[in-house]
Amino acid sequence: MASAVQNEYEPDVVSPPGETLLETLENLGMTQTELAERTGRPLKTVNEIIKGKAAITPETALQLERVLGIPARFWNSRERHYRENLARREEDDRLNRQTEWLDDVPVKELVKLGWIRKCPTVAEQAREVLNFYGVATPETWKELCQGTYYRKEGAVKENPAALVAWLRRGEQEARQIDCRPYDGKRFRALLPRLRESTTIAGPIILVQELQKVCAECGVAVVFISEIPGTRGTRLSGAARWLGPDKGLIQLSLRPGINERIWFTFFHEAGHLLLHGRRGLFVDDQVGEGDDSREAEASNFARNLLTSPLDVQHR
Repeated sequence: MASAVQNEYEPDVVSPPGETLLETLENLGMTQTELAERTGRPLKTVNEIIKGKAAITPETALQLERVLGIPARFWNSRERHYRENLARREEDDRLNRQTEWLDDVPVKELVKLGWIRKCPTVAEQAREVLNFYGVATPETWKELCQGTYYRKEGAVKENPAALVAWLRRGEQEARQIDCRPYDGKRFRALLPRLRESTTIAGPIILVQELQKVCAECGVAVVFISEIPGTRGTRLSGAARWLGPDKGLIQLSLRPGINERIWFTFFHEAGHLLLHGRRGLFVDDQVGEGDDSREAEASNFARNLLTSPLDVQHR
């Protein structure tokens, strides 16, 4: 699914509402001086509105409605669209000048995955990328990529843009999953039952069922494909919070990970249960590293996977 902002017709030039006002005055045979007198506005203000130098305020729109018989909502709408068009054109100019940051974004791969659209111009493509990452400017995009916490210092660090894209996609899909408010006791009690599934099949076969039972505990589980053709995206899983009542476990879909995917799931579940609601935990290969929280999460997963099933039901 590409960005939620769809293609819409956007004219290259939107005339200032003052042009419409001037045409209306000419059709009515009314001078600018007469309009100023009837509205109680200075003649200079009326002239600046007509030349596009001054904006039509909501108050002025009401006055024009009284004098000209044209609804205020018309003038407000013309003014809003004109100012929005000006702002978009100014943004286009900035984005066309700031292109180097796009070189760090795996645009082709994101298009291939269907996460963003391929756009015909640099400015449009830049906006599409910013919309996907959920940031307003290239500067905030850079801050997002530089500020994202991740544990490993190996391959993941080489491509933070791909990492953040993978995390962002997980967030987007998780927000579409309807979850009950998080219940830690219920989630913890669910895990031994899921432990039984590890002897039957990997969770890729049980995706819908896994998502359903975890959502009932307030945890959204998503499976997100790795980004092909990029370095630094050999990720296995991530855990974080989407607000105080919704946990997120994100698992990677890539060749060779199936044999470890249950361990990764229980590892990320351990983070949610043990480590509060402020951290972001990302793993490229689940292990202890130098972080005690990672060791705790790994021990939590091992204890679940190595304990006899009858012990888990006590």
